[in-house]
Amino acid sequence: MNSQLLKVFKLKAQKPQSTQRTLAAETNFSLGKINQSLDELKKQGLLDESSQVSLQGKKYIDTHHPQRAVILAAGYGMRMVPINTEEPKGLLEVQGEPLIERLIKQLRAINVNDIQVVVGFMKEHYEYLIDKYNVKLLVNSHYSDWNNLYSLYLAKSQFANGYVVPSDVWFKDNPFSSIEDESWYSFSTQTTDQSMWRVNAKNRVVRTKQPGNRMIGVAYLNQEDADRLADRLNQRVDKHEGLSEFWESALIQGNRFALSGKLISSDRYAEINSYEELRDLDGSSDHLKNDAIDVITKALNVSNDEIHNIRVLKKGMTNRSFIFECHDRHYIMRIPGAGTAKLIDRQGEYDVYQQVKDLPYVEQTLYLNPENGYKLTRFIEHSHNCDANNWEEVGRCMQLLKKMHASHLQVNHEFNLYKQIALYEQLRNGASAYRDYDQVHANIMRLRKFIDRQDKEWTLCHIDANPDNFVFDDQEDLYLIDWEYAGMQDAHVDIAMFAIYAMYDQKQVDRLIDAYFGHAISQQVRYKIYAYIAICGLLWSNWCEYKQSLGLDFGEYSLAQYRYAKEYSRKVLSYLKGEKDATN
Repeated sequence: MNSQLLKVFKLKAQKPQSTQRTLAAETNFSLGKINQSLDELKKQGLLDESSQVSLQGKKYIDTHHPQRAVILAAGYGMRMVPINTEEPKGLLEVQGEPLIERLIKQLRAINVNDIQVVVGFMKEHYEYLIDKYNVKLLVNSHYSDWNNLYSLYLAKSQFANGYVVPSDVWFKDNPFSSIEDESWYSFSTQTTDQSMWRVNAKNRVVRTKQPGNRMIGVAYLNQEDADRLADRLNQRVDKHEGLSEFWESALIQGNRFALSGKLISSDRYAEINSYEELRDLDGSSDHLKNDAIDVITKALNVSNDEIHNIRVLKKGMTNRSFIFECHDRHYIMRIPGAGTAKLIDRQGEYDVYQQVKDLPYVEQTLYLNPENGYKLTRFIEHSHNCDANNWEEVGRCMQLLKKMHASHLQVNHEFNLYKQIALYEQLRNGASAYRDYDQVHANIMRLRKFIDRQDKEWTLCHIDANPDNFVFDDQEDLYLIDWEYAGMQDAHVDIAMFAIYAMYDQKQVDRLIDAYFGHAISQQVRYKIYAYIAICGLLWSNWCEYKQSLGLDFGEYSLAQYRYAKEYSRKVLSYLKGEKDATN
């Protein structure tokens, strides 16, 4: 049955006394279309001669009742920063009601009670739904690696004759129906250049070069289309194709969209993908009361509706930071990431910022809490990070480091390389994944005597001297940002840190060293820096292994750090052996 006939039939089933004019008013169809539809429904035996639902029509209703639903609620909801640090997106409240509970109630209102919720991020927060609504939870353990295509794959045996529903959408009216026939996918009447699909007058979904109808994410799948979709999901997962995509990509085959379109008026629903969208829908929602937002409003002396364009910053290995706009200026709010409290001495960081805050090359910090690590800074507008392959920029970075080291800034804590290695080994809680770790570790320990007898320039060091932490603005002024690891150390450690973050080869390492000193240096000093490269490589390799135990993978970077530890410890030990042999 096509969508026009089904719409008229549903109304006659729900409101048997509806006249043609009433039907026309409720469907927005012309009287001519209403009469044609009624005649066709009679011809098919679904209505009797008095335009009432026939016995055959009642059988049709019984056999076309949706049976089940799958709600997708596994993802991080990255755009919901900073709310997603406290609650998963599906449990955000609008007018005192969690989004997912409203969807469940709307499904139950049409007697769909077989409901599976695919969970992942903060899955424990959804557990109460089992008792409250008798739903089933299906756990997606790959929620941090793959997109919701994999979530739907996990539920592939559960969506035939049922609905697929994202957990982050709010409907003013119930979008579900007690009678369904043809499969459909929901689109908004609102258009966007992010959609390539348009729903035409016959409810067909066609590709368009113009802005298309916004995709909402709710779909109904009859048995036939569910079987086809399950096959496509199986193929993709078996081949590991499209796992980073949304499940809707499995509905697209060339220029064809597999389902019909169902248009929903843009004023009858809302997608809650960001703090601002929640605020626009329900400005009194308790979930707008957030520690990070409170810090911002107090530090800038603004209300939360003056905060705009919040978006997550994906850079950063330790923290979950977001950038936002307020009165035409941009700011960065840092929220410490998983396990950070074990890695960072926040009081020590606070002490460092007290020392460096007035330096002209340090970012402007508006708030820093030494207890929880929350930090608010002014964003450096029209800026770019140092390009580690641009040696003019690298040279300027080295000269800034040298200038900072020459200032002989002092704090009361040290960044002790060997103690940090021991700490990270303890935190990773088990043997290293590297088979020859014990030998590499032994080599690093053998370097300690060599390091201890070298002259050192003991001063405040940045430690996290990553090229990304050197920022050039549009006036080519240079800043050194993010001092959370800083502490007292030998100045030459910062050179080693820059090298291993940039993942330099031997030739580039030597060029970097020369850029810092600007003159010839002794072999002793050069090999001391090589030793620091080895030691710091093992330090960050252990750091990466600890972070990996928390579900964070740094890919090539983690392997590179271990290689620095292995190769540069051999290099220095070989040099020391040569020196010893020469004196014998």
